Amino acid sequence: MDTDLDALLRSLRVWDPEVTRLPAFDPGEAPADPLDLFTAWFAQAVAAGEPEPHTMSLATADAGGDPDVRVVMLHGADARGWAFATHAGSRKGRQLAARPHAALLFYWPVLGRQVRVRGPVATAPRAEARTDLHARSTGALAAALTGAQSEVLGSLGELDRASAAAWQRAKAAPDTDAPSWTLYRLRPDEVEFFQGDARRRHVRLRYRARAAQGGREEREGREERGWVRELLWP
Repeated sequence: MDTDLDALLRSLRVWDPEVTRLPAFDPGEAPADPLDLFTAWFAQAVAAGEPEPHTMSLATADAGGDPDVRVVMLHGADARGWAFATHAGSRKGRQLAARPHAALLFYWPVLGRQVRVRGPVATAPRAEARTDLHARSTGALAAALTGAQSEVLGSLGELDRASAAAWQRAKAAPDTDAPSWTLYRLRPDEVEFFQGDARRRHVRLRYRARAAQGGREEREGREERGWVRELLWP
């Protein structure tokens, strides 16, 4: 196939008004906690018909500092952090074991919005990982039971056989555990909200975490966090 990539790229439009509605965003009205704004934006992305708004890019780095990125699914977000899951032995699982920090990116082009999240990552208790796995579909369980994620595959036939066996097992015993399935939570140090603007006056609002100083929480060894909000040049 003979394709002129440059010509194809020049033909594309960013935020085509026929399919994109760029809402107004007043950062002065943003809530004190970024999780509240994320929840509102996520609900608006769903209402706007954004395909798969719960998918996000996950960036990690290996032991040598070389970056990696892939698309994964958000499994939840609360005061404990933004949650996702994978096999502990996968490439991203190994990278998180070596360097337990990551960044997330949500992109909702229907609204011209991005949300960037970054911070340290911790594994959830094993019981929570099992609950997370069994709350998902039969196909998700079958994929987890297939295992060997990121390892070299000899042939597609080998994958077909392993997947068929995993599907059969998942249907026959839906409570089957996948021991390597791990639930991770990223507890953000920074969360940035980006609202696109047709005149390229994009609005960027960053939340930076700060720990409370002194007080009973600190004396008892607990950390209570607040947030600094600041605008960024686009």
